Amino acid sequence: MAEAASSVGQTADFETAIAECGFGLFNVFIMICSMPCLSAMVFSATAMSYVMPTAECELKLSLLDKGMMNAVTYAGMIISAIPWGFVADTMGRRLVLISGGWIDGICVLCAAMSQNSSQLMAFKFFDGFIVCGPFAVVVSNLAEFHGKKHRHFIMLFIGLSVSLGALTITLMAYFLLPVHIYFNVGKFHFHTWQIFLALTALPSLTSGFLHIFLPESPKFLMSQGNYSKALSSLQRIYAMNKRKSRDSYPITTLTDATPERSELQDPTGESPLRERFDRTKRRFYEGLKQLKPMFCSPYLALSTRVYSLHFCQIMCVNSVRLWLPQIFATMQTFQVNGILDKSMCAVLDHNTNRRSNTAVLKEECDIHQQPETYTNNIIVALVGLVGFLLFFPILRIRGVVNHILKVCLFISTFLVGGLYFSTSMGMTLIIASIYLTIMGVCASTIIGMSVVVFPTLMRTMVLLLIMTFGRLGSVTGNLLLPIFIQMSCWAPFLWLTSLMTIAFVMSLFLKVDFQQPLN
Repeated sequence: MAEAASSVGQTADFETAIAECGFGLFNVFIMICSMPCLSAMVFSATAMSYVMPTAECELKLSLLDKGMMNAVTYAGMIISAIPWGFVADTMGRRLVLISGGWIDGICVLCAAMSQNSSQLMAFKFFDGFIVCGPFAVVVSNLAEFHGKKHRHFIMLFIGLSVSLGALTITLMAYFLLPVHIYFNVGKFHFHTWQIFLALTALPSLTSGFLHIFLPESPKFLMSQGNYSKALSSLQRIYAMNKRKSRDSYPITTLTDATPERSELQDPTGESPLRERFDRTKRRFYEGLKQLKPMFCSPYLALSTRVYSLHFCQIMCVNSVRLWLPQIFATMQTFQVNGILDKSMCAVLDHNTNRRSNTAVLKEECDIHQQPETYTNNIIVALVGLVGFLLFFPILRIRGVVNHILKVCLFISTFLVGGLYFSTSMGMTLIIASIYLTIMGVCASTIIGMSVVVFPTLMRTMVLLLIMTFGRLGSVTGNLLLPIFIQMSCWAPFLWLTSLMTIAFVMSLFLKVDFQQPLN
């Protein structure tokens, strides 16, 4: 045993130290804790698309109100990216995951208690503002608790969890939203969609609670120069995974070339208030310096390509995804009314012209609340979940990982264009399901690549900026899509195909390798 320990060496860098911890019970536990946080982002971003048919009737939402309702959550996410990045990369991952989860859960519950559209928009804005931080941090946190041997699986686990969250919220809509619920509590009136929104707060609240039981990221602690706490965190992981005592952990000293931040944490927490304030102010200025490497070689060209690619692909995928429930609802309306033409042009033309007919709008509002409306959305979510399960094994092959982004974007370019030629609900369902699944893999691949190529103290900030560009794409796409729809039937599909082509060309200049050591 002594010879085995000496072969590992008592001094080790992060990758060696985390590899010595192995993969076991702790890793399973941290993934379980992360799943609610990953689902919370999906719930926040998509909940309104499911409650809109009911909410537009009961809150008497105008077309402008509905457009703002779809955009307001993304607006909150965009604004909060930089502040959350600073907090996570200076104060720690654990603080953001605990406090962010609880605060976001409270914001969602407040949104569920809203009595008018203004209150609902305000609280959905704060929902987006808060949930942005924990989602980006949990990605960094998962990567920093796993060695490079398992890190590529973690990136696909994130995509799998997001797909599972999308399936869960669709099933919730299927079983709950068709039920007519109405009751009063004092001056507050509650409907079905408010109960639905209240239930979407559970992932955030659960995430905040579960992360109390997890230690701080050892990689983050090492970047702060706090090697003793990092070693204690690694010993805890080792003890849970190996079922041995902490003292048997063979690494006794951690080392990096240089810590990324020299100032150590105050071990006692008993320094005077002014001293703690000054230290916090210095950390803020140091946090601003985190942006400087992004504008210098070698990260400037890389980050520009990543941001641009993610902007294009998310603009394209969310233009389809957020319109899909409306498209299926319209096709369901056609089926109920005996209309045979279910081509994409007929669907888009119907949605463009019906806005002026209040009687038709009210009638369709009732049809949209039937369970059958959500069936196709459940199938799309299930295909996405199965797709990620199928992609898990092939990502062990390094050559596949290096080319998967290019291949997926190339295929997606033809799929999104193929929607124009869809003439039935079944064809639309097949094309949309495959397209959204493949694009989900692309998004996870971009995030996974960014985790390993950017340094620790830039990592969360970069992930937040990547997601910010993606959300800018979502807002831009959903503002531009109605304009293209009004121009002609083929215009939106030509536009979406062009976006996918641009994303594919940019992917040719990116190298994807999940198995390289963390910077």
